[in-house]
Formats: sequence, structure tokens, C-alpha cells
Amino acid sequence: MSVHTTVLTAPARPLASAAAPRQPLPEPSRTPQDPVSAPQTPVLTTTVPRQFVHRAALAEVLLSDWSARDGGGFTVTAQWPRRHSFFALPEDTHYDPLLIAETIRQAGTLLAHTELGVPLGHQFLMSELSVSVLPERLRIPAAPDTVALEVTHEAVQERRGQHVGAGYRVVLRIGGRTVATGGAAYTCISPRAYGRLRASAGGEAAPLTSPVPPQHVGRLSPRDVVLSPAGRGDAWTLRVDTRHPVLFDHPVDHVPGMLLAEAARQAATAALGPGSVVLSLTARYGRYVELDVPCRVTARVTGSSPAESTVLVTAAQQGAEAFHAVVTARPRPC
Repeated sequence: MSVHTTVLTAPARPLASAAAPRQPLPEPSRTPQDPVSAPQTPVLTTTVPRQFVHRAALAEVLLSDWSARDGGGFTVTAQWPRRHSFFALPEDTHYDPLLIAETIRQAGTLLAHTELGVPLGHQFLMSELSVSVLPERLRIPAAPDTVALEVTHEAVQERRGQHVGAGYRVVLRIGGRTVATGGAAYTCISPRAYGRLRASAGGEAAPLTSPVPPQHVGRLSPRDVVLSPAGRGDAWTLRVDTRHPVLFDHPVDHVPGMLLAEAARQAATAALGPGSVVLSLTARYGRYVELDVPCRVTARVTGSSPAESTVLVTAAQQGAEAFHAVVTARPRPC
């Protein structure tokens, strides 16, 4: 029996939906003294198609548009929710650095599909993710802001004319002011190649373990805790809740990269004490973290000063390191 596979290719731009022509409104009467002004057309904004950023829930799409920049690179626009259901800080006054990291991740997949020719359905393997923030410029406003991401690709890889990976750097601005920087690197492969790569992947996820107290890792709800006690103050078991609506927005056969980034943030918070402000996170992904094998997370403070501290967080399965991240943080201002 032959199997026919249809590969969808993303259009260069989303197609506008068809709509019936609008009837013109009657022109209001005016005297000769009335100034004649140009008609005002409202600017309509929506999110990009969710498939371009590998999200199932529309509510988890952070990006709204993209365009090429003169001289190279792209500008991507985003809007951050003022209270995200997961990527939020306990005090609810400043944007979460992990929300910014997710925005950076989404920008890479959006541009890969829309500008670099990667078909929808291809899998992305993230090898690096970084974010560095200016907390004093990330106070949540009274009304949503438009965030502009200036994206520049580097180390672009092609094989037989097909885009297969890249690194990219991002500068994020609000109102023209830089609020954060970051970047990522990825490779992408076809569904058939991914199937061969993951043919031996395990099945069901291991039973859900108990969370550490949320206040120890900078969370408000036990449901959002991704670490479980492991008998030591500097080590934990990765807590993998496949029912989590954000971290597991759609079914996957491995631990998502953003869950590991959140584990790094939580482990660093536990190591430094609640109330620390994350300034930067640089993550390296070396291999898949499987759902059905316990994963050990450790944190070690590698540098400390009154201004900021540095924490090295690692995650290992069966004795082999799969992920590590360097987190810098400072005491929260009074």
C-alpha cells in the first residue's frame, strides 16, 4: 500500500480573508468653511497564523507581523499580554524574561517558514536560546505596547538548496528604546527524517512527581513548578506535566526546550533565594530530554557580588548531560 504525503509550503504572506465590499457611508454635510480632511482608515492588527510559530492555541501566539528591513534582516512585531497565564512574574509589575525568550523562539520559526522556505510540518531542533533584559524598561504598561524585534540571521545553512538551519540575533525595542536582546540557533528536518531520528523514543511520560514549594522557585501555583525534591538543596528531579496548557501546548515526544529554560530559571531562583531578578539566560541544548526517563537538574553558583550572581544549571538523563544554562540575576530592588 502506498502512502501519499502532502507537504504544505507556507505562503510568502498570510492571505487576507475574502469579505463582501463595504457600502460607502453617506457623506456628512459641511459648509465651505469646514476643513476637508483625508479619510481615516483604522489600522487592524491580528496575530500571525499559529502554525508559523508552532503553537496550537491562538492565545499563545505572540507575534503580529513581519517585514524585510532595508539593508538586510527582518522586523517582526509582537504584543505581550499584560498578564500571561504562565510567563509572568509573581509581583505582576514587569514582563517576564521567559516571555521574551518565547517571543525570540517564535520569531525564528516564523521567518524560517515565511521567508526562508521551510515547509510547514518540518521539525525544529533548537541548540541555543538566549535572552538578556533591562528590567527597568520592562514595567507592564496601562495599555499593551507594540514590541519591535530586529532579527538578523547568521550562519545560515542550506542543503541541496533547502534551508536546514541558522543562528539569529534579536534586538527588542518598545517605543524605539531597547528593552532586551537575545538570539537562538536551530536546525530543521523533514517529518520523514524526524521519524527515523526518533524511532526509538520512549512512550508515555513518567508519573508526575510532587512539586517543590512554589515560593522557593519564584512561582505562585504548584501547577507551574517544574522541579521536584531530590533530597539535596542544589539538585532536583525535572517535573514534567504533559497536561500543562502552555509548556505542552501540543503533544510532543520529548521535553520542550522552553520547559528546560524554565527549569533553569527556577533552579537559579532556588539557589539564590526568592526575589532575585533574572538579567540573562543563555541555554545550550545538547540532546533530547526524554519523557519517560527521570531527569536530574542541578544548580551551582559560579559567581556572586552585591550587584549580581551567576548560576550554572545542568540537566542530565542516565548520567549524560542534555542541557545546560547560565543564569545571571540580581537582588530585587525594594
